[in-house]
Amino acid sequence: MKTFRDLVPPCLLLTAWLAAATSLTSTFAHAQRETEQASAPEPASGYTEKKVVTTKKVMVVAANITAVEAGLKILDAGGSATDAAITVQMVLNLVEPQSSGIGGGAFMMHFDAQHAAVSAYDGREAAPMGVTPELFLGSDGRPIRFANAVIGGRSVGVPGVLRMLELAHARHGKLPWARLFDPAIALAEKGFAMTPRTHAQIARDTGLKADANARAYFYLPDGTAKPAGAILKNPEFAAVLKRIAREGPDAFYLGAIARDVAAAVRSHATNPGSLSEQDLRDYRARTVEPVCGKYRAYKICGAPPPSAGGIAILQILGALERFDMKALRPSSTEAIHLITEAERLAYADRERFAGDDRFTSVPVTGLIAPGYIRQRSELIHPEKTMGRAEAGSPAGIRMAMADGESLEFPSTSQISIVDAAGNAISMTTSIESGLGSRIFVHGFLLNNQLTDFSMLPTNNGRPVANAVYPGKRPRSAMSPTLVFDDKDKLHMVIGSPGGPAIINYVAKTLIATLDWGMDMQSAISLPNFGSRNGPTEIEKDSSIENLLGPLKSMGHEVRMIEMNSGLHGIMRTSSGWQGGADPRREGFAKGK
Repeated sequence: MKTFRDLVPPCLLLTAWLAAATSLTSTFAHAQRETEQASAPEPASGYTEKKVVTTKKVMVVAANITAVEAGLKILDAGGSATDAAITVQMVLNLVEPQSSGIGGGAFMMHFDAQHAAVSAYDGREAAPMGVTPELFLGSDGRPIRFANAVIGGRSVGVPGVLRMLELAHARHGKLPWARLFDPAIALAEKGFAMTPRTHAQIARDTGLKADANARAYFYLPDGTAKPAGAILKNPEFAAVLKRIAREGPDAFYLGAIARDVAAAVRSHATNPGSLSEQDLRDYRARTVEPVCGKYRAYKICGAPPPSAGGIAILQILGALERFDMKALRPSSTEAIHLITEAERLAYADRERFAGDDRFTSVPVTGLIAPGYIRQRSELIHPEKTMGRAEAGSPAGIRMAMADGESLEFPSTSQISIVDAAGNAISMTTSIESGLGSRIFVHGFLLNNQLTDFSMLPTNNGRPVANAVYPGKRPRSAMSPTLVFDDKDKLHMVIGSPGGPAIINYVAKTLIATLDWGMDMQSAISLPNFGSRNGPTEIEKDSSIENLLGPLKSMGHEVRMIEMNSGLHGIMRTSSGWQGGADPRREGFAKGK
């Protein structure tokens, strides 16, 4: 049997660390520590073991059973995967308001079974035209405090999810647009039970109750959070949905709703932003070319810029292709070492090159070129960590860029759907931080996606690819992914919430299914781990905590942290589909 040493020939070890940080980047590191202290990840609702779900024709996997069942009813009525995704999103806005909704944005991957075509949709929020590159810098030129960056109007981008869904429905929808809103309207009017996860989020948050509308909706008169199970009714949101159902997204982007959204942002008492009615009027979703590449016998397709997810997933898998991953035991020291080393390389490139391709020259082709990825893979030593990786030099670089970090948060939600015709949706949708900007208007929360931009417009005198700019869309880690077998047949639909760690969560699950042959639920349930080109992160209270010592002996700096993913996946079987939902959240897989 092969030993770990036998898996790869001796190769070059990268040991060079980045040069001493500038005072600005040191200040950012302090701001990031402050952020971690002030806003921990969304609380888990408890780890609940879940069994793989098998079906013959259709499958919906989402963060709440009510949303899943609403989507299934749309499929039963002859709706497409796109139709079901619209319904699921509207219901999630009610039952999981802290994670996604019409006040945020999304990326969506679509598979058209009839034409064997893959499409990517970009509904990412855009920066208002009134922002400046110094949006997150104080008068001293240093990054501002966390609360001043996130909570309030300063962080709100132009919401994009409705325009994106409108565009996708025009191309792939079967049922009338208005019908897709009926379940959410009924739920908002009749009421629904607050989930334990939502309760836990609002109970520990300190910024939401400052908004009078949010305080009236989420809290009791004494200021304590409404308990789990409390019945919430949201007639204001029902009225918004009725207008959108009747008039289309113009009802949101034009007129009274747009006026009130812009006013709520611009009039925030302590941290106003610049969002205007004109910004909402001018927003456009777009179709973009998906990022596709090979991993062993499979084709992997993911979201392109401004998401870095599609590129990073292909880079991680490509760097591992020369290793015999099948020979390694899942969740072993050897497997975690190799995977986290590949992730360091991908995240180094992400920090240097990823951004909005309409404003920054992102060398996508060079970053996913097999030769470039093989060259980067040679930096992985099988028995010793490289520490911190440096960005590479892919073909197509037009400008010397600097690394740029941002304040990204592990909220968000994932929707995975396959319909009776074999069409599929992988949609990752978000308002960014749990509870977004904490601005609640017309019954929904507004995003804080502008904090996904880098805090610094320049670093060491060089521009940062992900610097904020008017009209620009911030970089994202969202990784809605479609996988095809060697006959180009749809094999898998997957994605996850989790902030910048999304990429690692999805990569783990792809390796577990494609290399280790695990079913979808078992792969999702595997302990989480990863590196974002810093410490090696191990899921706290998981079965792999005992690997801390062996990993440290290989040079890893190891952190035991909450790694609260929300993976939702579907995989083809010989008789239909199998689905899995993350045991760390309230998600559910169901089909027929």
